[in-house]
Amino acid sequence: MTVRNESCATGGIPMTYLTCLAYILEEWTGVEHIEDYLNFVAYLLWLFTPLLIVFILPGLILLLLYFSVLILHIYKRKNEIKEACSHDVWHGARQLLATIWDGHARIWNGESCNLPFELLHPQHSVRTCHPIASQFVRLLLDVAGVMHGSRDDCVKALRNGSLVAVSPGGVREALFSDETYVIIWGNRKGFAEVAIDAEVPIIPMFTQNVREGIRTLGGIKVFRWIYEHLLLPVVPLYGNFPVKFRTYIGDPIPYDPNLTPAELADKAKAAVQYLIDRHQKIPGNVFRALMERFETRQKED
Repeated sequence: MTVRNESCATGGIPMTYLTCLAYILEEWTGVEHIEDYLNFVAYLLWLFTPLLIVFILPGLILLLLYFSVLILHIYKRKNEIKEACSHDVWHGARQLLATIWDGHARIWNGESCNLPFELLHPQHSVRTCHPIASQFVRLLLDVAGVMHGSRDDCVKALRNGSLVAVSPGGVREALFSDETYVIIWGNRKGFAEVAIDAEVPIIPMFTQNVREGIRTLGGIKVFRWIYEHLLLPVVPLYGNFPVKFRTYIGDPIPYDPNLTPAELADKAKAAVQYLIDRHQKIPGNVFRALMERFETRQKED
């Protein structure tokens, strides 16, 4: 037995925790040179820990989603008695969820939004915004006012004075767009058809550094093939970096009965591209987007 191990056992020369652990394991198992194996494992952990972190961090968003659902179920149970006496029992829940997610955006990404004056007008501040999404968690979708994408429902909401948020690129753009910020809408024009039917303007918007927040491995061809042929969004995500987000809203594209849906969709795409060209440095860079958290910028016109 070596002097090193004896000193660990007798409390002689101060030893590292790794050496002591190796000594204990050698005593229990009878296997020699365990410390060399432990050193190799420690090296692998040091080498791969940053990689593991960037793949684990996106799970925080999922945890926050499920935390939101838990809050809603608690709120629902607590307010069941009041439901019959209230015109909108979910108003308080919406305010709570808005506070949670707004706090997350402000703390983690320093979220800021550049809104034009007409959207800050009091008559707009009371409008409900309905984002469109696929099925996820029924209670969360219903309370948050998320619709399931029905064209008639969208037209009805718009005619009732609500705002409807649409991502024409959908899952495909979310998974396969990258730091070059190429718009992937294909030939989709359903959102333009809805706007024409409801006789409302389209308001373009873009969030700066959105591709630096969470990155994907969508550049690997096999993931794209799986999605295009099987519609399985199995593209790994990584990141959830606390980069600076700024959301910019462009000038409304007014309703024009003379425009076809395809022409209106092209105008909307051009308007979003203008916001990208004006406010996004391309190619996007995670480190630069992180450093923008510490920049002091004058409010833009």
